[in-house]
Amino acid sequence: MTTGETNLNTLLKNMTPVLNDGDYVYCTTSSLSNINTDAIIAFFKEQEAVTLILKKETADRLNLEYSYIAAWITLTIHSSLEAPGLTAAFATALANENISCNVVAAYYHDHIFVAKKDAERAMLTLRKLAE
Repeated sequence: MTTGETNLNTLLKNMTPVLNDGDYVYCTTSSLSNINTDAIIAFFKEQEAVTLILKKETADRLNLEYSYIAAWITLTIHSSLEAPGLTAAFATALANENISCNVVAAYYHDHIFVAKKDAERAMLTLRKLAE
């Protein structure tokens, strides 16, 4: 199994952000028993509840509350979970543009959720960072 890229300069130069279609929301639930796990983008079990990231239409269909509608950006380079600095670099670049980001590091890629209204500016910022 490959472990991904660790060199920060290589990661930044080749991160190639892709804006996924759709609107995404963060919700909480006490149980996953009534939710088809195929519909879940990501979840994390916290002490208080299970946090879910879902397509907005899935949350609406399940009558789950949310207050934040996000766009989902995937950095397509296979980054190592041990690569230092990548999250700090793109989070700082986005913060400098007053764009909040919520990051999910998965095995192959980093995923960034930004407010829907900031999606295009975030993509521009990430592309500039890669230059």
